[in-house]
Amino acid sequence: MPDPQAKPSRGSDREHQVQTIFSEIAPRYDLLNHVLSANIDRAWRRKAVNRLGWESHRDGVFLDACAGTFDLSLELAGREGFSGRVVASDFAQPMLVVGRPKLKGADVTPVCGDSLRLPFPDRTFHGATVGFGVRNLSDLDTGFREFHRVLRPGAKLVVLEFTVPPNPLMRGLYMFYFNRILPLVGRIVSGHPWAYTYLPESVKEFPGPKDLAAMMEQAGFRDSGWTLVTGGIAAIHWGVA
Repeated sequence: MPDPQAKPSRGSDREHQVQTIFSEIAPRYDLLNHVLSANIDRAWRRKAVNRLGWESHRDGVFLDACAGTFDLSLELAGREGFSGRVVASDFAQPMLVVGRPKLKGADVTPVCGDSLRLPFPDRTFHGATVGFGVRNLSDLDTGFREFHRVLRPGAKLVVLEFTVPPNPLMRGLYMFYFNRILPLVGRIVSGHPWAYTYLPESVKEFPGPKDLAAMMEQAGFRDSGWTLVTGGIAAIHWGVA
C-alpha cells in the first residue's frame, strides 16, 4: 500500500505537500529524471518547444512555469536563432538553486513564484511552457487562468505532462513500472521515503488529455489540441491565448 503521505492532498495542503517534496528531492532531481525515463524526457522537451511557435517572436519574453531545474527553459533558450529571454518560475526555491549552475550564461531569469499567483503583469509573455508541473497544481482551473492572464493575445501555452496510455497492454506495463519499479528506485536514489510514490498517485488522479483540453478552453484558450508521445506515457498540450 502507498504511504499515506504520498496520496495527493487538496487545496493549501497540496501546495505545502508539493513544495516540500520538490524542495527535499532537488539535489537528486535531474539524475532521477533522466534515469527513470531512460533519457526519453529530453526528446519530449524538444517536441514541446517545437510546438511553442517561438520563431514568430525570436526576441520575445517567454515564461517557463514550474520550471524546476531549468531543463525546459534551456531547451528554448538554446535554440538556434532564439535571441529572447526565458523567465523560469517555480515556487520550490531549492530547485532553482540546484539548477542555477546549469544556466552558464543562458538568457534565463529564475523567479521564485507560485503558478497560482504568478508575480507578473497581464499580457507579459509571447509564449509559455509548463513541463510536468500542472499535475501538481492544487487548483488546475486557477492555474490555467493565470497562464492565460500573463500571455499576450495570440501567444501559445504548451504543456508537457504525464498521462495514462490508452492502449491496454501499454497501460499495464506502464502502471507496473509506475507502481513497482519507479517508487523503489526513486526511494533508493533520492533517499526520500515517499516522493516517488506520490508521482504515480498524482498521475492516476490527473485528468486525461480530452478533459485537460476542455479545462484549457474554459480558462480562455482557443485552438487547443494535444498529441501523445511514447505510446501515451506523456502528452503535449497546446492552446492559444
